[in-house]
Amino acid sequence: MPRRIDHLVICVRDLAQAALDWQKLGFNLTPTGVHPFGTSNRLAMFGNNFLELLAVTDAAAVPPAEPGRFSFAAHNQNFLATAEGMSMLALHSTDAHADAVRFKADHFGAYAPFDFGRDAVLPDGGTARVAFSLAFATDPAMPGLAFFTCQQRHPPELFWKPDYQHHPNGVLRVIEVVMSALEPAAHRSFLQRLTESEAEPVPGGLMVGERGDRVTVLGPQEIARRLPGVAVGTSPRFCAARLAVADLDATRRTLKNSGADLEMTGAVLLIPPAASHGLALEFVEQETI
Repeated sequence: MPRRIDHLVICVRDLAQAALDWQKLGFNLTPTGVHPFGTSNRLAMFGNNFLELLAVTDAAAVPPAEPGRFSFAAHNQNFLATAEGMSMLALHSTDAHADAVRFKADHFGAYAPFDFGRDAVLPDGGTARVAFSLAFATDPAMPGLAFFTCQQRHPPELFWKPDYQHHPNGVLRVIEVVMSALEPAAHRSFLQRLTESEAEPVPGGLMVGERGDRVTVLGPQEIARRLPGVAVGTSPRFCAARLAVADLDATRRTLKNSGADLEMTGAVLLIPPAASHGLALEFVEQETI
């Protein structure tokens, strides 16, 4: 069964400012979470996946990468040296340690699994300890980007809080990640093995995953058509997240009333990356998925 999207890491330089900007876009964010390795985050939590706004907040605590050990914080610190935006894609896992073994066999970087915990602030103001295991995967053909599987090692009710899962903009979940690449077909094998699914051709590129839970890689011409104004470099990059909403007209009204920069293209409402710290956002109605 194809792996589903767990969350997107959106790397920002100023977490407080990014949170204000995303709240303006109608996202209800969790309180700040602090990692023991120099980064902090705020989450936009949905039904079974989420968006993670992440910043390096304690550079002295960032561990360097070592052979066989991927540094989550150092990767994002390096990413921020040139840009804000989506730096990593996380897929859901029930056994990250087993994933790390498989990734090593597949020559995805041979990284040791990474276990950590942090305190999460609950809606009533209390805290709960949440714990995670991550298995990292990288591809030399995608420099500057990283992928990982994420296993939550705590009772689900400690993390998934209804108070945090309802958003003024009506977003229900992430349904697609859009990447750009000069030659999408060159990344077919890596993405197939990573997602445990067969790639399917789409106009100007390819797609992996299931309908409503997929990763799409598009060439420059198709990116220009689908995401006008989004810059495409020579290396692959994460360009956009497609989000399902309950009522697209209601979402449009909410965003328009907030003064957000938006564009309607057919049945898609587009927020340009300049308004969302480097990652374009596409809103579509749930029934059209």
